[in-house]
Formats: sequence, C-alpha cells, structure tokens
Amino acid sequence: MILEHKGINIFYTDEGKGEAIVLLHGFLENSSMWQYLIPDLVEKNRVITIDLIGHGQTGCLGYIHTMEMMAEAVNKVISFLKIDKSVFIGHSMGGYVALAFIELYPDKVTKLCLMNSTTIADSKEKQLNRDRAILAVKSNHKKFISMSIANLFRPKNRLVFKDEIKLIKEEALQMPLQGIIAALEGMKIRKNRELILQNRSLKKMMIIGSKDPVLEYNTLIKQTTGTDVKVVEFPDGHMSHIENMKDLSYNINQFIEK
Repeated sequence: MILEHKGINIFYTDEGKGEAIVLLHGFLENSSMWQYLIPDLVEKNRVITIDLIGHGQTGCLGYIHTMEMMAEAVNKVISFLKIDKSVFIGHSMGGYVALAFIELYPDKVTKLCLMNSTTIADSKEKQLNRDRAILAVKSNHKKFISMSIANLFRPKNRLVFKDEIKLIKEEALQMPLQGIIAALEGMKIRKNRELILQNRSLKKMMIIGSKDPVLEYNTLIKQTTGTDVKVVEFPDGHMSHIENMKDLSYNINQFIEK
C-alpha cells in the first residue's frame, strides 16, 4: 500500500489482527526482508512493514535522510493506520530509526527489539568509513553493493546463503544512488541513544551475532550492562533473519507474547 508524505510515496504493508508489530528493515534492504518472519507473527498479531525513505518503493526526500526523518515517515504510516501503541523490531539501520522514533514519540512504543543494531553513535573512525563508503558508491555503486552485502554475513555462511545474498543484491541494485548516499549521511550523524536502554518502562531485547562483521560484540554487550535488556546471542553474523531464521522467530515470538 502507498501513503503520501511530504510529496513522496511511502510503501507499507499491513496484515493480521491483534497487537501491532512494526518491522523496520536495514540499510540496502526493504520490507521484503521480513517475508520469512511475517507468517509466524501474523497468526496472533497485526504486522506492519514499511519501506524506509530512499529504500524499496519509498521515495527520496533529500541528500541526507536522518534517522529522525525516517522515524517521522514511520509515524505518518502508523498514525494513518490509527495505531496508538506498538512493538518495534528494527534490523541494523531500522534499529537506529526505532530508537529515533522512541525519542520523538515515547508513548507509542511498548516493546523494542534491536536486531543486529546498536544504540551508540558512529565513532570518528566509523564516520570516516561512511565518507569512504559514499565515495565508493559514487565511484561504482554495483561493486559497493556487492561487497557490502556479502560482508554482512559470517564468512563461512557466504557460500551457504549464496542464493539469498544474490537476491538481496538484486533488490539493492534497484535503489536510487541518492537513497544509498542519503542513508549513509544520515547514519553518520545519528545521535547516541544508550539512555533508552535504561528505560525500565520499556520492554527491550537485543539480538546479537557473536561473529557480526559490522558490529563489535563486546561493545554491544557493554551497552546492556546494568540494564534489564534481554540479550539473545546467535553464533553468526549481521543477518540473523537469514543466518538464524528459526531461532530468531522463536525468540521474537517469545518476546512479544510475554
């Protein structure tokens, strides 16, 4: 389905009845990444997926897509659907958007699952890496997409899930260059939102891949120290919805139902 927002179209899906679950995809992904998880969730819940700004079938809004801009677009959808409170599950960049959403609309989220994501802002080194990535996109976006997506998986899984990797690459290649660059610019300047993990009134879970090539394991664990965040560890990489699909589905359903 399509909803107009600030002159662009936002694509979303809405199916099922019950507690509202909002699924937010990561960088270079779109709402189709949730296709294997939705059947398990939709039996007892209302499941909403949204293509974030510059991704999938949602248009671009400028040269920097901040996490707050993306969160505002998400709010436009759930307000249109007359949803007052919901569970948010965000993969990687989708987690950053979920955190921004909670900061902007704290009363609208009852539970938060950060999946292969972090509350910490980019370090100076990571910001430089984003700048290098932007140059790489401008130079050869096909090569950038191909390398970036393969590098999200644990090395030994890159052959195991070669068909899935091929499909993600094909989807990502449909993205406008503006969308890729604007998301990189937005992630680069995102705020540190560690304090949200201290919020005792919000039920929280972090899905962590111990062999995640993108996010440093010890840094993720450190964020949860002294909090009531439920930590679920998988032995693989950044793509838990593919590398650990069955275990992920089980843990998310347990988290929602309790």
